[in-house]
Amino acid sequence: MKQLYCLIFILISNAVSIIPVKAQPKITSGSPVRIGVLPRGTYNAITDVAGVQVGHKTLIRGSSVRTGATVVLPHGGNLFREKVPAAVYVGNGFGKLAGITQIRELGNIESPVILTNTLNVAAGINAGVSYTLAQKGNQDVQSVNIVVGETNDGYLNDIRGRHVTEEDILETIHIAKPGAVEQGNTGAGTGTVCFGFKGGIGSASRVLPKTLGGYTVGVLVQANFGGVLEIAGVPVGKELGRYFLSDRLNNPADGSCMIVLATDAPLQAHSLERLAKRAFMGLAKTGGIASNGSGDYVIAFSTHPSVRIPHQSEQPLHTATTLFNDDLSPLFLAAIEATEEAIVNALFAAKTMTGRNGNKVEALPKEAVISILKKYNRYQP
Repeated sequence: MKQLYCLIFILISNAVSIIPVKAQPKITSGSPVRIGVLPRGTYNAITDVAGVQVGHKTLIRGSSVRTGATVVLPHGGNLFREKVPAAVYVGNGFGKLAGITQIRELGNIESPVILTNTLNVAAGINAGVSYTLAQKGNQDVQSVNIVVGETNDGYLNDIRGRHVTEEDILETIHIAKPGAVEQGNTGAGTGTVCFGFKGGIGSASRVLPKTLGGYTVGVLVQANFGGVLEIAGVPVGKELGRYFLSDRLNNPADGSCMIVLATDAPLQAHSLERLAKRAFMGLAKTGGIASNGSGDYVIAFSTHPSVRIPHQSEQPLHTATTLFNDDLSPLFLAAIEATEEAIVNALFAAKTMTGRNGNKVEALPKEAVISILKKYNRYQP
């Protein structure tokens, strides 16, 4: 009888092992601390906003090429024909954001959002133009506003070599996809530095309760700036003795930060600008100071189907659903939390890198940071 029980147990175990289990999505957050009060999305990334796609192209060659490109697509269709409402907030304007004036004038985006290094903005524009002109239905297009942002990765990368080509960025656009977002030393974040440690690409998201609309706010950052690092209110930079104007790290604050914010809430340009301003508050909560030499921008757009803007219409009036101002505050909080966590995720995902002229940037010392977080009772594995 005992042998029979054993046989039955083995059969049941084998049966259970072959029952298909639905694969769980990969959560790409590398942060060991819970930031804020709102829940994360499935991937804790900008791609939790339905329709948004992200692509990376990373260039690491020899001892001095440490750069790349990152692309965010608001949706997978023809962006020129189906524009999305958008806005830009400039925290500090020491940067080269192509396409900003038309976004401000017309309140929309009609191209992929391309991120790369400072001296490859022109390659990004060329790639965006080529991509748009080649799309079906755009045979007669003679003008398009391409959005390209940048940060300066010249400490680790041979930036003067302008190694990111139009073909690289076109490839990045075509491989963009939904789902998990690679973070850290990837794409446009390959050669970046943040708070004196290795920076990179970071992403995070927040989802509002159903009673508040159930909307999602997703953020992607290209983190390349400095200040006095704080994580969830903990003075990590001060505890490590590495911060702007300290003896060990006297001038790491310049660089730039590009912040791309997406939401599925039905918002027009004026509301998106208000949302973008709150995203910049998320940067401030990490200890960023928007230094003189830092170009810090937030590009915000909505993917809600009702607010898409057709390039041409037989109707003279465009009717769209939009949230009232009184209902924006929960989205403001989501933007702040997602931006703060995206920056922290970039730091935790990045790895030590050596590049141009043997320059080396250490990764955030994770074990030491975790000890500091535990000291302040903020560690949540």
